[in-house]
Amino acid sequence: MSGVYARRVPRTAVLAASAALACATTLLSAPAASAAPPTPVSASTARTYLSSLTVKAEGSSSGYSRDLFPHWITQSGSCNTREVVLKRDGSNVVQDSSCAAVSGSWYSPYDGATWTAASDVDIDHIVPLAEAWRSGANSWSTSSRQAFANDLTRPQLIAVTDNVNQSKGDQDPAEWMPSVTSYRCYYARMWVHTKYYWNLSVDSAEKSALQSVLNGC
Repeated sequence: MSGVYARRVPRTAVLAASAALACATTLLSAPAASAAPPTPVSASTARTYLSSLTVKAEGSSSGYSRDLFPHWITQSGSCNTREVVLKRDGSNVVQDSSCAAVSGSWYSPYDGATWTAASDVDIDHIVPLAEAWRSGANSWSTSSRQAFANDLTRPQLIAVTDNVNQSKGDQDPAEWMPSVTSYRCYYARMWVHTKYYWNLSVDSAEKSALQSVLNGC
């Protein structure tokens, strides 16, 4: 689809709920020694959110381009979104004067690997940009897509092994899940939290896969 359409407005009610959850929930609820994006909603809340999402056939990729989701944008000083996440999700990360990570270590919860070179790490969009496009972001304004692609407030960005991120591509949970099975519940919570906040739809296979994981949490 092309042109500018009515912007989908994120669910403002979730802002208060997310803030309260962040205060009430500690990082102890996340898998040990993993990267640390914002803690997603609980499995029970994710099940409630999932039941309220619009279920529809996935849209077309026609017109999609990563350039329609401007990233990585400057967050502060010389640091862009990627560099902020590398610092946040890593251990003992040292950055140079241009904010590039020159040392540190990164644990990838998708596959259980640890890396000591930032070049071996990608920043994954939990809900991929192309998936978002097919789920409703095709009708957003560019500013909304930029906010989505650089969202540090929701559990939408995480540092992971680069080739694992590339193998995930733009697949949804019916097609791809982390190989570390103990992380799948957390991943499903992150996915649903992000889709709910950004008011994105799910297809039937995606919803069934998420329900199956969340019911086992």
